[in-house]
Amino acid sequence: MKTKLKYSVLVLSVIALVLTSCKKFGDTNIDPSRSSNLDPALQLTNVQLRFSGDLEVNEKLGLVFTMPLVQQIGGIWLNRNGQFYIYDRNYLSSLWSNTYNNDVVNIVDAVTRTNGKPDKTNLNAICRIMKVYEFARLTDVYGDIPYSQAGKAFSDGIVRPVFDKQEDIYNDFFKELKEAAAQLDASKDAVSGDLFYNGNVESWKKFANSLRLRYAMRLVKVNPEKARTEAVAAYQSGVFASNSEICKLVHQDVQNTYTDVRGNAISAAFCQSEVIPRVQSTFIEQLRSTNDPRLPRLIRYYKDIINRPFDRLDITDQVKAQIGYYGVPSNQYIWDGWLDAITINVPGAGNIQAVNNDQKAQLANFMIRNNAPFLHLTYAEVELLLAEATVRWGANYGGTAAQHYAKGVEAAMGQLSLFPGGPVISQTEIDAFIQGNGLVPGREIELINRQLWIALLLNGPEAYANWRRTGFPALTPATTAESSIPTIPRRFEYPIFELEQNAENAAVAVAALGAGGNTWTNRVWWDKQ
Repeated sequence: MKTKLKYSVLVLSVIALVLTSCKKFGDTNIDPSRSSNLDPALQLTNVQLRFSGDLEVNEKLGLVFTMPLVQQIGGIWLNRNGQFYIYDRNYLSSLWSNTYNNDVVNIVDAVTRTNGKPDKTNLNAICRIMKVYEFARLTDVYGDIPYSQAGKAFSDGIVRPVFDKQEDIYNDFFKELKEAAAQLDASKDAVSGDLFYNGNVESWKKFANSLRLRYAMRLVKVNPEKARTEAVAAYQSGVFASNSEICKLVHQDVQNTYTDVRGNAISAAFCQSEVIPRVQSTFIEQLRSTNDPRLPRLIRYYKDIINRPFDRLDITDQVKAQIGYYGVPSNQYIWDGWLDAITINVPGAGNIQAVNNDQKAQLANFMIRNNAPFLHLTYAEVELLLAEATVRWGANYGGTAAQHYAKGVEAAMGQLSLFPGGPVISQTEIDAFIQGNGLVPGREIELINRQLWIALLLNGPEAYANWRRTGFPALTPATTAESSIPTIPRRFEYPIFELEQNAENAAVAVAALGAGGNTWTNRVWWDKQ
């Protein structure tokens, strides 16, 4: 699993520049005048690195919108759009414009270049899996999107691609993941440039199958029989079986910028603000009310130093002794609910004043360091999804729901140690937590997905998707006088430039959304009421 970033940012930047689509052809295709001689292995590297290293996308998609939407992170001005549902067309368009303009054209082109090449059969399979993963993030956020014709201006001359129905896209995901996993063969070509698994085909098979399970469970409301069939097939084909198999990208210890993608972009988004985002009270209360041993590890108090987040003073013990754990309420900024300063005595620092901002809890430093890994898909998620599948459809997944749940919780606590400086939670603590927080008849799916909500911390888009498909945890809308709508948004709106430049095809997708059309209160296909 561990990998090093072997390719320089210079090389990756050249790839991105060469394959960025020309605006006159819309935002879903590559300019046919561009180079056709790029190495598909380097294209794969670029797409993998940008997924969690692109600051523009991860800041707006994760920190501005999805993490606040699911009431994990909030409190500062940067969080306001997602936390209070304040409309911003530019921010809602960021994922679309940056992914189609860069990652889609790269990965579609890499699949095309390697298709049918006997000396690139494994590279082709890996690129097919990565293509599914890339498009899944897009369709889960927007709904119907350009898929089958996206990125094909160079190869097929398609400059205004159709919008595929999300149901059709998902059906193709299942086909692609099944076929790509079967295509992988350790006796065939060695794959270079793979930052996820360093070309290990067995690991890629398990990643493909685990993705298949994730996407199968998306369908539990809209097509439960299809969900069951695909979940069983994914499990039988072989999913993650330990934390050593999860898909993660280990970033370099550099501060990301909008052009340097080597570091963790989520961390960069946290640390570039003068005031670091706080943890919402909803999340803290979940940990506190269940005596979760992650609480003191994940949630800390700091005396901040502007623009020097990792030099700040940890004052957790002293503040906690006076006020306990205090987060930011879902409908407040950090400066709302103002707290008077308290005097604390910190060893080595003496008596100091902890003012309002100091008394609003934050994520621990280890979670947001520049070299923190980005966890794409974890063993914890797999086991919790298997627990839910067992509750829904019976014992077809190698254990009882309680057994899968316990494995999922244990794995979620264990994955914290994958972060540099992260804690190792003892087996005694884990066992005590599971014993005190087991599944309750009639509430199994709720309790399972509460744990998945915790396990998905810092993966905002996935936490948002899982909340929409299950409704858990049950969140109270955080509306304020600034809110554009009174309820939690269910999707992102299509960008205005796509509606204008690809008007005929976009109109079909907008009409399919039903009453109200292209609004963020309408729902994607699998998010059935």
